[in-house]
Amino acid sequence: QVQLVESGGGLVQAGGSLRLSCTASGRTVIAPSVGWFRQAPGKEREFVAVITYNGGSTYYANSVKGRFTISRDNAKNTVYLQMNSLKPEDTAVYYCAADSAGRLTPIRETYNYWGQGTQVTVSS
Repeated sequence: QVQLVESGGGLVQAGGSLRLSCTASGRTVIAPSVGWFRQAPGKEREFVAVITYNGGSTYYANSVKGRFTISRDNAKNTVYLQMNSLKPEDTAVYYCAADSAGRLTPIRETYNYWGQGTQVTVSS
């Protein structure tokens, strides 16, 4: 099994920044891509961003493009989500997920490992 643990969430004012981390442990997952998703109260879990194993390819949801940056440090088994210019509508629980097949995809069902989530709250 692979365990994913998110950290870095919190309360921030609109226009502020946060950096989320997703650290993996457990059985090695070969060349996984890692994505970030988020779920606001009463809404479906939605795709935010994804990065391939070597970091060479990334893909973002239109709603965060230009404000969020996904990156990874494989030596630390950690993927980051730098979130700038935060808006109240970014408020959600943020989850990281790994696709052991290494695909660059926004489709939630393709991810086979999930973390427990970290709360991000943006006040207006």
